[in-house]
Amino acid sequence: MIPRIALSVLFLLAATAAPAQTRPIKIGELNSYKVFPAFLEPYKKGWQLALEEINAAGGAAGRKLEIVSRDDGGTPGDAVRAAEELISREKVNVLMGTFASHVGLAVANLANQRKILFLAAEPLTDKIVWENGNRYTWRLRPSTYMQTAMLIPEAAKLKKKRWAIVYPNYEYGQSATASFKKLLRKAQPDVEFVAEQAPALGKIDAGAVVQALIDAKPDAIFSSLFAADLQKFVREGNTRGLFKSTVVFNLLAGEPEYLDPLKDETPEGWWVTGYPWSEINTPEHRKFRDAYQKRWKDYPRQGSVVGYSSVYSVANAIRRAGSADTEKLVEAMKGLEMQTPFGPIVWRPLDHQSTMGAYVGQLAKKGGKGAMVNWRYAEGDKYQPSFEEIRALRKE
Repeated sequence: MIPRIALSVLFLLAATAAPAQTRPIKIGELNSYKVFPAFLEPYKKGWQLALEEINAAGGAAGRKLEIVSRDDGGTPGDAVRAAEELISREKVNVLMGTFASHVGLAVANLANQRKILFLAAEPLTDKIVWENGNRYTWRLRPSTYMQTAMLIPEAAKLKKKRWAIVYPNYEYGQSATASFKKLLRKAQPDVEFVAEQAPALGKIDAGAVVQALIDAKPDAIFSSLFAADLQKFVREGNTRGLFKSTVVFNLLAGEPEYLDPLKDETPEGWWVTGYPWSEINTPEHRKFRDAYQKRWKDYPRQGSVVGYSSVYSVANAIRRAGSADTEKLVEAMKGLEMQTPFGPIVWRPLDHQSTMGAYVGQLAKKGGKGAMVNWRYAEGDKYQPSFEEIRALRKE
Protein backbone atom coordinates (compact mmCIF):
# COMPACT_ATOMS: atom_id res chain seq x y z
CA MET A 1 0.00 0.00 0.00
CA ILE A 2 1.34 3.44 -0.92
CA PRO A 3 1.51 5.81 2.08
CA ARG A 4 -0.90 8.74 2.02
CA ILE A 5 1.99 11.27 1.90
CA ALA A 6 3.55 9.48 -1.07
CA LEU A 7 0.20 9.52 -2.88
CA SER A 8 -0.06 13.25 -2.27
CA VAL A 9 3.39 13.78 -3.75
CA LEU A 10 2.49 11.71 -6.83
CA PHE A 11 -0.72 13.68 -7.37
CA LEU A 12 1.22 16.95 -6.99
CA LEU A 13 3.84 15.84 -9.51
CA ALA A 14 1.12 14.81 -11.96
CA ALA A 15 -0.68 18.12 -11.52
CA THR A 16 2.48 20.13 -12.21
CA ALA A 17 3.84 17.96 -15.06
CA ALA A 18 0.67 17.66 -17.11
CA PRO A 19 0.24 21.36 -17.91
CA ALA A 20 3.80 21.54 -19.28
CA GLN A 21 2.85 19.01 -21.94
CA THR A 22 -0.43 20.67 -22.86
CA ARG A 23 0.04 24.41 -22.47
CA PRO A 24 0.70 26.35 -25.71
CA ILE A 25 4.15 26.77 -27.21
CA LYS A 26 4.91 30.48 -27.14
CA ILE A 27 6.39 32.39 -30.05
CA GLY A 28 7.70 35.83 -29.15
CA GLU A 29 7.09 38.06 -32.17
CA LEU A 30 8.52 41.56 -32.43
CA ASN A 31 8.42 44.06 -35.26
CA SER A 32 8.37 47.73 -36.21
CA TYR A 33 4.62 48.04 -36.66
CA LYS A 34 4.44 51.79 -36.07
CA VAL A 35 7.46 52.62 -38.23
CA PHE A 36 6.72 50.41 -41.28
CA PRO A 37 2.93 49.86 -41.28
CA ALA A 38 2.60 49.38 -45.06
CA PHE A 39 4.56 46.12 -44.88
CA LEU A 40 3.87 45.01 -41.34
CA GLU A 41 0.11 45.29 -41.16
CA PRO A 42 -0.23 42.69 -43.98
CA TYR A 43 2.60 40.72 -42.36
CA LYS A 44 0.61 40.52 -39.11
CA LYS A 45 -2.48 39.35 -40.99
CA GLY A 46 -0.31 36.69 -42.61
CA TRP A 47 0.97 35.28 -39.34
CA GLN A 48 -2.48 35.48 -37.75
CA LEU A 49 -3.92 33.41 -40.62
CA ALA A 50 -1.15 30.83 -40.28
CA LEU A 51 -1.65 30.62 -36.52
CA GLU A 52 -5.38 30.03 -36.95
CA GLU A 53 -4.80 27.31 -39.57
CA ILE A 54 -2.14 25.52 -37.53
CA ASN A 55 -4.14 25.52 -34.30
CA ALA A 56 -7.32 24.44 -36.11
CA ALA A 57 -5.35 21.44 -37.38
CA GLY A 58 -4.19 20.50 -33.86
CA GLY A 59 -1.10 22.64 -33.42
CA ALA A 60 2.48 21.35 -33.54
CA ALA A 61 3.84 18.34 -31.66
CA GLY A 62 0.45 17.98 -30.01
CA ARG A 63 0.40 21.51 -28.60
CA LYS A 64 -1.29 24.70 -29.73
CA LEU A 65 0.82 27.71 -30.66
CA GLU A 66 0.48 31.12 -29.04
CA ILE A 67 2.05 34.32 -30.37
CA VAL A 68 2.97 37.11 -27.98
CA SER A 69 3.65 40.20 -30.09
CA ARG A 70 5.53 43.40 -29.28
CA ASP A 71 6.42 46.55 -31.23
CA ASP A 72 10.20 46.88 -31.37
CA GLY A 73 10.19 50.63 -32.01
CA GLY A 74 12.32 50.30 -35.13
CA THR A 75 15.58 50.74 -33.21
CA PRO A 76 18.13 48.14 -32.08
CA GLY A 77 17.97 49.24 -28.44
CA ASP A 78 14.18 49.08 -28.21
CA ALA A 79 14.15 45.77 -30.07
CA VAL A 80 16.63 44.15 -27.69
CA ARG A 81 14.60 45.34 -24.71
CA ALA A 82 11.40 43.96 -26.24
CA ALA A 83 13.07 40.64 -27.03
CA GLU A 84 14.51 40.40 -23.53
CA GLU A 85 11.07 41.01 -22.05
CA LEU A 86 9.59 38.27 -24.24
CA ILE A 87 12.29 35.84 -23.12
CA SER A 88 12.40 36.68 -19.43
CA ARG A 89 8.83 37.65 -18.57
CA GLU A 90 6.75 35.87 -21.19
CA LYS A 91 8.96 32.75 -21.25
CA VAL A 92 8.66 32.38 -25.02
CA ASN A 93 10.16 29.32 -26.68
CA VAL A 94 11.11 31.03 -29.94
CA LEU A 95 11.72 34.57 -31.20
CA MET A 96 10.39 35.62 -34.62
CA GLY A 97 10.17 38.76 -36.71
CA THR A 98 12.01 42.12 -37.14
CA PHE A 99 12.04 44.22 -40.29
CA ALA A 100 14.99 46.63 -40.55
CA SER A 101 18.37 45.00 -41.02
CA HIS A 102 20.17 46.74 -38.16
CA VAL A 103 17.32 45.77 -35.81
CA GLY A 104 17.48 42.15 -36.98
CA LEU A 105 21.23 42.03 -36.35
CA ALA A 106 20.77 43.29 -32.79
CA VAL A 107 18.12 40.66 -32.00
CA ALA A 108 20.25 37.95 -33.64
CA ASN A 109 23.11 38.86 -31.32
CA LEU A 110 20.79 38.64 -28.30
CA ALA A 111 19.44 35.27 -29.46
CA ASN A 112 22.97 33.95 -29.62
CA GLN A 113 23.71 35.22 -26.12
CA ARG A 114 20.47 33.85 -24.66
CA LYS A 115 20.57 30.64 -26.70
CA ILE A 116 17.07 30.89 -28.13
CA LEU A 117 15.98 30.19 -31.70
CA PHE A 118 15.38 33.41 -33.68
CA LEU A 119 13.59 33.21 -37.01
CA ALA A 120 14.41 36.50 -38.75
CA ALA A 121 11.41 36.97 -41.00
CA GLU A 122 12.24 40.07 -43.01
CA PRO A 123 15.67 41.72 -42.45
CA LEU A 124 17.58 41.37 -45.71
CA THR A 125 21.16 42.10 -44.66
CA ASP A 126 23.68 39.46 -45.71
CA LYS A 127 25.47 39.76 -42.37
CA ILE A 128 22.65 38.09 -40.47
CA VAL A 129 23.53 34.73 -42.03
CA TRP A 130 27.14 35.39 -43.02
CA GLU A 131 29.58 37.57 -41.06
CA ASN A 132 27.31 37.84 -38.01
CA GLY A 133 25.65 34.46 -38.40
CA ASN A 134 25.22 32.27 -35.35
CA ARG A 135 23.82 28.89 -34.33
CA TYR A 136 20.46 30.24 -33.21
CA THR A 137 19.54 32.66 -36.04
CA TRP A 138 17.76 31.66 -39.26
CA ARG A 139 16.48 33.97 -42.02
CA LEU A 140 13.45 33.44 -44.29
CA ARG A 141 13.52 36.03 -47.09
CA PRO A 142 16.10 36.14 -49.88
CA SER A 143 18.91 38.46 -48.86
CA THR A 144 20.12 41.65 -50.49
CA TYR A 145 22.85 39.63 -52.21
CA MET A 146 20.31 37.13 -53.55
CA GLN A 147 17.79 39.71 -54.77
CA THR A 148 20.54 41.84 -56.31
CA ALA A 149 21.96 38.75 -58.05
CA MET A 150 18.50 38.13 -59.52
CA LEU A 151 18.63 41.54 -61.27
CA ILE A 152 22.24 41.33 -62.48
CA PRO A 153 21.59 39.23 -65.65
CA GLU A 154 19.18 41.86 -66.98
CA ALA A 155 21.50 44.71 -65.96
CA ALA A 156 24.49 43.11 -67.66
CA LYS A 157 22.53 42.46 -70.88
CA LEU A 158 22.05 46.20 -71.37
CA LYS A 159 25.81 46.85 -71.37
CA LYS A 160 25.33 50.27 -69.80
CA LYS A 161 28.71 51.62 -68.74
CA ARG A 162 27.95 54.56 -66.46
CA TRP A 163 25.89 53.67 -63.40
CA ALA A 164 24.60 55.79 -60.54
CA ILE A 165 23.45 54.35 -57.22
CA VAL A 166 20.91 55.60 -54.68
CA TYR A 167 20.19 53.81 -51.42
CA PRO A 168 18.92 54.39 -47.87
CA ASN A 169 21.99 54.88 -45.72
CA TYR A 170 21.72 52.01 -43.25
CA GLU A 171 22.65 48.33 -43.23
CA TYR A 172 20.19 47.12 -45.87
CA GLY A 173 21.02 49.82 -48.41
CA GLN A 174 24.75 49.57 -47.80
CA SER A 175 24.63 45.80 -48.21
CA ALA A 176 22.58 45.99 -51.42
CA THR A 177 24.96 48.57 -52.89
CA ALA A 178 28.06 46.52 -52.07
CA SER A 179 26.53 43.41 -53.64
CA PHE A 180 25.44 45.25 -56.78
CA LYS A 181 28.88 46.75 -57.35
CA LYS A 182 30.63 43.43 -56.79
CA LEU A 183 28.30 41.38 -58.97
CA LEU A 184 28.02 43.86 -61.86
CA ARG A 185 31.78 44.36 -62.00
CA LYS A 186 32.16 40.58 -62.21
CA ALA A 187 29.62 40.40 -65.07
CA GLN A 188 30.77 43.60 -66.80
CA PRO A 189 34.37 44.55 -65.90
CA ASP A 190 34.32 47.90 -67.74
CA VAL A 191 31.42 49.33 -65.69
CA GLU A 192 31.86 52.74 -64.03
CA PHE A 193 30.01 54.06 -60.98
CA VAL A 194 29.73 57.78 -61.55
CA ALA A 195 27.48 58.92 -58.70
CA GLU A 196 26.24 57.70 -55.36
CA GLN A 197 23.44 59.18 -53.27
CA ALA A 198 22.80 57.82 -49.76
CA PRO A 199 20.02 59.70 -47.94
CA ALA A 200 19.09 58.72 -44.40
CA LEU A 201 16.19 56.26 -44.20
CA GLY A 202 12.90 58.13 -44.28
CA LYS A 203 14.58 61.51 -44.77
CA ILE A 204 15.30 61.73 -48.48
CA ASP A 205 15.56 65.19 -50.04
CA ALA A 206 14.27 63.85 -53.34
CA GLY A 207 14.80 67.04 -55.31
CA ALA A 208 18.47 67.23 -54.38
CA VAL A 209 19.02 63.53 -54.98
CA VAL A 210 17.36 63.55 -58.40
CA GLN A 211 19.23 66.67 -59.48
CA ALA A 212 22.56 65.14 -58.43
CA LEU A 213 21.79 62.08 -60.54
CA ILE A 214 20.79 64.22 -63.54
CA ASP A 215 24.06 66.14 -63.23
CA ALA A 216 26.07 62.89 -63.20
CA LYS A 217 24.52 61.84 -66.54
CA PRO A 218 24.41 58.09 -65.82
CA ASP A 219 23.31 55.52 -68.39
CA ALA A 220 21.50 53.52 -65.68
CA ILE A 221 20.58 53.68 -62.00
CA PHE A 222 20.52 51.05 -59.28
CA SER A 223 18.26 51.88 -56.34
CA SER A 224 17.29 50.11 -53.13
CA LEU A 225 14.86 52.81 -51.98
CA PHE A 226 11.47 51.70 -50.68
CA ALA A 227 8.34 52.99 -48.92
CA ALA A 228 7.96 56.79 -48.65
CA ASP A 229 11.51 57.39 -49.88
CA LEU A 230 10.70 55.53 -53.10
CA GLN A 231 7.47 57.49 -53.65
CA LYS A 232 9.26 60.82 -53.27
CA PHE A 233 12.08 59.70 -55.56
CA VAL A 234 9.66 58.56 -58.26
CA ARG A 235 7.59 61.73 -58.10
CA GLU A 236 10.59 64.01 -58.33
CA GLY A 237 12.26 61.87 -61.00
CA ASN A 238 9.12 61.95 -63.13
CA THR A 239 8.79 65.71 -62.70
CA ARG A 240 12.40 66.36 -63.70
CA GLY A 241 12.52 63.80 -66.51
CA LEU A 242 15.23 61.63 -64.95
CA PHE A 243 13.70 58.35 -66.09
CA LYS A 244 12.95 59.28 -69.71
CA SER A 245 16.31 58.09 -71.01
CA THR A 246 17.78 56.35 -67.97
CA VAL A 247 17.01 52.73 -67.17
CA VAL A 248 16.41 51.93 -63.48
CA PHE A 249 16.80 48.77 -61.42
CA ASN A 250 15.15 48.91 -57.99
CA LEU A 251 15.02 46.22 -55.30
CA LEU A 252 11.57 45.65 -53.75
CA ALA A 253 9.76 48.23 -55.91
CA GLY A 254 7.43 45.58 -57.34
CA GLU A 255 6.07 44.65 -53.92
CA PRO A 256 2.43 45.78 -53.59
CA GLU A 257 3.22 47.62 -50.36
CA TYR A 258 5.43 50.04 -52.29
CA LEU A 259 4.07 49.74 -55.83
CA ASP A 260 0.37 50.32 -55.15
CA PRO A 261 0.80 53.83 -53.67
CA LEU A 262 2.54 54.98 -56.87
CA LYS A 263 -0.67 54.53 -58.90
CA ASP A 264 -0.43 56.44 -62.20
CA GLU A 265 3.01 57.77 -61.26
CA THR A 266 4.46 54.27 -61.67
CA PRO A 267 7.58 54.55 -63.88
CA GLU A 268 7.36 52.07 -66.72
CA GLY A 269 10.16 49.74 -67.68
CA TRP A 270 12.00 49.60 -64.35
CA TRP A 271 13.44 46.20 -63.47
CA VAL A 272 12.39 45.21 -59.96
CA THR A 273 11.94 42.42 -57.48
CA GLY A 274 8.37 42.15 -56.21
CA TYR A 275 5.19 40.12 -55.90
CA PRO A 276 2.61 39.97 -58.74
CA TRP A 277 0.03 38.46 -56.39
CA SER A 278 -2.93 38.47 -58.77
CA GLU A 279 -1.15 36.58 -61.54
CA ILE A 280 0.54 33.73 -59.68
CA ASN A 281 -1.65 30.68 -60.23
CA THR A 282 0.33 27.79 -58.80
CA PRO A 283 -1.78 25.51 -56.56
CA GLU A 284 0.09 26.51 -53.41
CA HIS A 285 -0.31 30.22 -54.11
CA ARG A 286 -3.98 29.97 -55.06
CA LYS A 287 -4.67 28.13 -51.80
CA PHE A 288 -2.94 30.83 -49.78
CA ARG A 289 -4.45 33.74 -51.73
CA ASP A 290 -7.98 32.35 -51.44
CA ALA A 291 -7.64 31.73 -47.71
CA TYR A 292 -6.15 35.18 -47.12
CA GLN A 293 -8.85 36.98 -49.10
CA LYS A 294 -11.60 35.00 -47.39
CA ARG A 295 -10.19 35.78 -43.93
CA TRP A 296 -9.32 39.45 -44.42
CA LYS A 297 -11.48 40.62 -47.35
CA ASP A 298 -8.29 42.04 -48.84
CA TYR A 299 -5.54 40.94 -51.20
CA PRO A 300 -2.17 39.68 -49.94
CA ARG A 301 1.03 41.70 -50.02
CA GLN A 302 4.62 40.54 -49.80
CA GLY A 303 4.47 40.99 -46.04
CA SER A 304 1.46 38.65 -45.90
CA VAL A 305 3.51 35.85 -47.42
CA VAL A 306 6.42 36.53 -45.08
CA GLY A 307 4.30 36.49 -41.93
CA TYR A 308 2.41 33.38 -43.03
CA SER A 309 5.54 31.46 -44.01
CA SER A 310 7.39 32.47 -40.83
CA VAL A 311 4.84 30.88 -38.50
CA TYR A 312 4.66 27.74 -40.63
CA SER A 313 8.46 27.54 -40.50
CA VAL A 314 8.40 27.55 -36.71
CA ALA A 315 5.55 25.04 -36.61
CA ASN A 316 7.31 22.69 -39.01
CA ALA A 317 10.50 22.86 -36.96
CA ILE A 318 8.55 22.01 -33.80
CA ARG A 319 6.89 19.07 -35.54
CA ARG A 320 10.20 17.78 -36.83
CA ALA A 321 11.86 18.20 -33.43
CA GLY A 322 8.85 16.77 -31.58
CA SER A 323 9.59 19.41 -28.98
CA ALA A 324 9.99 23.12 -28.29
CA ASP A 325 13.44 22.55 -26.80
CA THR A 326 15.83 25.10 -28.31
CA GLU A 327 18.69 22.75 -29.20
CA LYS A 328 16.31 20.25 -30.76
CA LEU A 329 14.69 23.04 -32.76
CA VAL A 330 18.05 24.22 -34.05
CA GLU A 331 18.85 20.72 -35.26
CA ALA A 332 15.36 20.39 -36.78
CA MET A 333 15.85 23.56 -38.81
CA LYS A 334 18.89 22.12 -40.57
CA GLY A 335 17.77 20.95 -43.99
CA LEU A 336 14.07 21.40 -43.12
CA GLU A 337 11.96 21.12 -46.28
CA MET A 338 8.54 22.77 -46.39
CA GLN A 339 5.93 24.31 -48.64
CA THR A 340 5.23 28.06 -48.89
CA PRO A 341 2.88 30.14 -51.08
CA PHE A 342 5.90 30.61 -53.39
CA GLY A 343 6.59 26.87 -53.57
CA PRO A 344 8.93 24.52 -51.70
CA ILE A 345 11.90 25.83 -49.74
CA VAL A 346 14.78 24.27 -47.84
CA TRP A 347 16.52 25.73 -44.80
CA ARG A 348 20.23 25.49 -45.59
CA PRO A 349 22.35 24.02 -42.77
CA LEU A 350 25.45 25.89 -43.99
CA ASP A 351 24.30 29.47 -43.43
CA HIS A 352 20.75 29.17 -42.01
CA GLN A 353 19.28 30.86 -45.10
CA SER A 354 16.04 29.57 -46.61
CA THR A 355 15.93 29.02 -50.35
CA MET A 356 12.78 31.14 -50.78
CA GLY A 357 13.06 33.10 -54.01
CA ALA A 358 11.58 36.30 -55.38
CA TYR A 359 9.73 37.47 -58.47
CA VAL A 360 11.69 39.54 -60.98
CA GLY A 361 10.06 41.66 -63.67
CA GLN A 362 9.38 45.14 -65.01
CA LEU A 363 7.01 47.88 -63.94
CA ALA A 364 4.10 48.97 -66.10
CA LYS A 365 0.80 50.81 -65.73
CA LYS A 366 -2.48 48.96 -66.09
CA GLY A 367 -5.73 50.81 -65.59
CA GLY A 368 -4.00 53.69 -63.86
CA LYS A 369 -2.21 51.39 -61.41
CA GLY A 370 1.27 49.98 -61.15
CA ALA A 371 1.83 46.34 -62.09
CA MET A 372 4.63 43.86 -62.70
CA VAL A 373 4.98 42.48 -66.24
CA ASN A 374 7.42 40.11 -67.93
CA TRP A 375 7.92 38.52 -64.54
CA ARG A 376 9.50 35.23 -63.57
CA TYR A 377 10.14 33.44 -60.31
CA ALA A 378 13.83 33.34 -59.38
CA GLU A 379 14.53 30.33 -57.16
CA GLY A 380 16.59 31.35 -54.16
CA ASP A 381 19.09 28.49 -54.23
CA LYS A 382 20.35 29.60 -57.66
CA TYR A 383 21.46 33.05 -56.47
CA GLN A 384 23.94 32.27 -53.74
CA PRO A 385 27.73 32.48 -53.53
CA SER A 386 29.66 29.23 -53.49
CA PHE A 387 29.80 27.17 -50.30
CA GLU A 388 33.51 28.02 -50.06
CA GLU A 389 32.78 31.77 -50.12
CA ILE A 390 30.10 31.42 -47.45
CA ARG A 391 32.34 29.33 -45.18
CA ALA A 392 34.98 32.02 -45.42
CA LEU A 393 32.46 34.73 -44.51
CA ARG A 394 30.74 32.88 -41.68
CA LYS A 395 32.78 33.08 -38.51
CA GLU A 396 30.60 30.92 -36.28
